[in-house]
Amino acid sequence: MAEVTRLLDSMRTEDLLPLVYDELRQLAGRRLAQEQPGHTLQPTALVHEAWLRMSAGNDARWQSRAHFFGAAGEAMRRILVDNARRKARLKRGGNPERCDLPESQIVSPEGDEKVLQVHEVLDEMAAEDRLKAEIVKLRFFAGLNHQQIADALELNEKTVRRHWELAKVRLHQLITGRTPPAQAT
Repeated sequence: MAEVTRLLDSMRTEDLLPLVYDELRQLAGRRLAQEQPGHTLQPTALVHEAWLRMSAGNDARWQSRAHFFGAAGEAMRRILVDNARRKARLKRGGNPERCDLPESQIVSPEGDEKVLQVHEVLDEMAAEDRLKAEIVKLRFFAGLNHQQIADALELNEKTVRRHWELAKVRLHQLITGRTPPAQAT
């Protein structure tokens, strides 16, 4: 851990990637395991694309391990959202060439639609409660478990669990367009 933090400070990307690669690949694998069967993106490709996006600016400075993995989770989220948008565009006629597919090769779009729904309301949630939005990003898009989120955000696991439960309710309200009940004064 100390080595990762030291390298984050010095930002020598060629030294950093080998140290965090396995952990990033585990995050990607957990996240992609939540996708529908037949998803075309593989954990290795997701890690590589996220790494390219994170290191493209060369001016990124990560203050801590938590900040780095938060940025990695955000990069993975954006890649999955872009992929879901591309599939949705194709589904709605973005690719006019037609061909017959056996029914066994047709994949349900539910996972992609869910990714887009969560992505669309995440900014609104962040405006209301940044911590809950960060927990949603790490849980939903990076696939971290409660303990890993607690470690990354330097919170205790019980706090993360409590915020996650409240965040799920708020996500549902935002996605379905329901307003929360009035608060008693």
